[in-house]
Amino acid sequence: MLEHGGGLRAASRRYGIALEDWIDLSTGIAPWSYPVPDIPAAVWQRLPEDDDGLLDAARAYYGTAQLMAINGSQAAILALPRVFAPRQVAVLAPSYNEYAPAWRAVGHEVCECTADEILHSAADVILLANPNNPDGMRFARQDLLAAAERLRAGRRWLIVDEAFADADDEHTLVQLAGTQDAPNLIVLRSAGKFFGLAGARIGFCVARPEMFTRLGRQLGPWPLSNPARYVAKVGLGDTAWQAVQKQMLRETSVRLAQLLATHGLAPCGGTALFQYVSCAEAVMLHDFLARHGILVRCFDIPSALRFGLPANEAAWTRLALSLTEWRKK
Repeated sequence: MLEHGGGLRAASRRYGIALEDWIDLSTGIAPWSYPVPDIPAAVWQRLPEDDDGLLDAARAYYGTAQLMAINGSQAAILALPRVFAPRQVAVLAPSYNEYAPAWRAVGHEVCECTADEILHSAADVILLANPNNPDGMRFARQDLLAAAERLRAGRRWLIVDEAFADADDEHTLVQLAGTQDAPNLIVLRSAGKFFGLAGARIGFCVARPEMFTRLGRQLGPWPLSNPARYVAKVGLGDTAWQAVQKQMLRETSVRLAQLLATHGLAPCGGTALFQYVSCAEAVMLHDFLARHGILVRCFDIPSALRFGLPANEAAWTRLALSLTEWRKK
């Protein structure tokens, strides 16, 4: 299993700090979750049904008719390599660490490319995240569309993971994926980050319908649980809550960037859900903060830290005090 953020229990054991005493900034998940409504008993008792209104809500939210509900975008990341015959795949690096292993595991030849290289790759499949995780780097919409058009001529594919695009959506391609304008474009979306519902494992694949048949064979029946479908349907339709959430996330991310810069840790990237700091002493700062009950995400190559958003004023105060202590070392 590859490392991800959110390993709070392991950190609690390692540092001897009780779970309730931690501030977890190690993920890019919104610290304020969608207020889950009461779930009727029948939702727990019945198997999922495609005509329950979820797809209608998702089509309105994403602005496209061509989508498939899945158990988190991670499900598609693992399943998509199995719907293609072995071929050359270009993956953005550094990026989410599940991409390359998923394609290599089933016999694809994977080349890891920089941001400057990847859109010009001669590979059969190009895979990237936009915004990128962990550094928040963004590809311009017109550049992605040009790459998709170039690949289309050779019957090749562009896959874009937009898991962090809900609050940073100026470059989204979700409305074009699988259409006549971009039939070779696949877009993955996640309700876990923006809606703060990572534990529900709610995601969507946007592509041409033929891809859903192929994906369905890999995922099997009922890839998304009935309770998760119920919650997603309500949340995707709640436009008033979405507007407030988007504004809160953007303002809080700016505040976080300013706090980090004040303490000599000016971010070199980020999104509305996290800030990314290049730091030669990343390992030591990660350990220092953990000893103060603050968990952030640490990266080795390149040496960097990713800070999620503090949820309340108490968390802001503790983070500021800990960073002040760090600067005195």
